[in-house]
Amino acid sequence: MKHTLSVLVEDEAGVLTRIAGLFARRGYNIESLAVGPAEQVGVSRITMVVPGDESTIEQLTKQLYKLINVLKVQDITDIPCVERELMLVKVNADSNSRAEVIELAQVFRARTVDISEETLTIEVVGDPGKMVAIIQMLNKFGIREVSRTGKIALIRESRVNTEYLKSLESKV
Repeated sequence: MKHTLSVLVEDEAGVLTRIAGLFARRGYNIESLAVGPAEQVGVSRITMVVPGDESTIEQLTKQLYKLINVLKVQDITDIPCVERELMLVKVNADSNSRAEVIELAQVFRARTVDISEETLTIEVVGDPGKMVAIIQMLNKFGIREVSRTGKIALIRESRVNTEYLKSLESKV
């Protein structure tokens, strides 16, 4: 199972290297990683997606807390969150297919950010599922390049699980 960890760290040189080294030494892969300033000056938030079972994640959390600059570690996998990623996709789009690619991008609320005679570059913002879905749809045109940020996430203060609400809507 994939787990999403939200880690608050002191904003100092080498913190990310020490965290990545901790994972590498234990043979764990980080599938997604996003780092940026947090709400407090001098603190950064690292959001990472890591595969593993509950005991593995618990062990990694304990190891993270042993690092000097780590302030807080949360496994937010099962907590209702707002999750987003940014993706840029360069897709083949000649004059015959360009309109169809643009229309498909609009369905996903994506934006065309660059255009040439042979390609379109599309910016997509959304949850990780949306990224997978648009890639599947664009594959038939031929994808030339993809660049994705890591997933970022914040806990929903309302604690409302939107996935649960979506499942209720589909039953109605």
